[in-house]
Amino acid sequence: MNTTDAIIIGAGPCGLSAAIHLQKLGLQVVLLEKGSIVNSIYRYPTHQTFFSSSLKLSIGDIPFITAKEKPQRNDALVYYRTVAELEQLDIRSGEEVTSVRKDGGKFVITSDKAVYTADYTIVATGYYDQPNTLDVPGADLPHVHHYFKEAHPYFRKHVLVIGGKNSAVDAALELERAGAYVTVVYRGSDYSKSVKPWILPGFESLVNSGKIRMLFDASVEEITETAVTVRTYDGREEIPSDAVFAMIGYHPDYDFLETMGIRLDRQSGCPEYDPDTMETSVRNLFIAGVIAAGNNANSIFIENGRHHGEQIAGTVMGRMDADL
Repeated sequence: MNTTDAIIIGAGPCGLSAAIHLQKLGLQVVLLEKGSIVNSIYRYPTHQTFFSSSLKLSIGDIPFITAKEKPQRNDALVYYRTVAELEQLDIRSGEEVTSVRKDGGKFVITSDKAVYTADYTIVATGYYDQPNTLDVPGADLPHVHHYFKEAHPYFRKHVLVIGGKNSAVDAALELERAGAYVTVVYRGSDYSKSVKPWILPGFESLVNSGKIRMLFDASVEEITETAVTVRTYDGREEIPSDAVFAMIGYHPDYDFLETMGIRLDRQSGCPEYDPDTMETSVRNLFIAGVIAAGNNANSIFIENGRHHGEQIAGTVMGRMDADL
């Protein structure tokens, strides 16, 4: 059995930030990550540009400097790897946590490779591994995707994108540039206010010129291997589709949180926690990052979730002082 002071589940930016702040207290910290470091960012589209400036994505005391104000995916991968190296973070990549339980005052954390004990546990798992799914026939067909990487394979293909927020708009733009025939289906009656303001005018221009077909107040009723049936105010329409990208959001792993004893509001998806300390309903069990937002992932980003580590470290420091 491995003994350490703190275990952080998830090595995304918010998990890394928490590790840095806890290490500054002199604690031994281990990060367990089932994928690679900043795995969600790694899975972003290849040419993804961040909404935030590089300054607002920086963690610890290490500045994130880029030639352009808004960095791209690869800039972020380089930066966070550099931070992990400079801060000498103990990251166990490719190691998935299967259970967390309290045994007296200690946590017992079991992964697919080892068992650990720790005084503190921080859950920073994000939500990107659990896509929201469509409850329609054909939603599980192999050409239906919840992640978009690159547009090149869809040259001269009919592609239907479901959703109207940033991920859907970004995918539609890149697909159109690569020569795909793109239809976007969105249940809203107008463009989402969350769409990045510097890309919306270009997207609207493509819609107005007929290069992208945009269907508002529309819902998907069925997906087959060759088409998608969509319902609008004008009735039902069968749209040819070689590929479907259901960019309809993601959610936390509710079951995993509840197995730890964390109470959840199932309607909002939010864990019960103290916003001042990030401590959950289980003493010394904290959350960090977008997982605190539940289903409303647009309320917490890297730029505000990165500060959760400071709040957690402040609470831990107070308890360490009280034990002296």
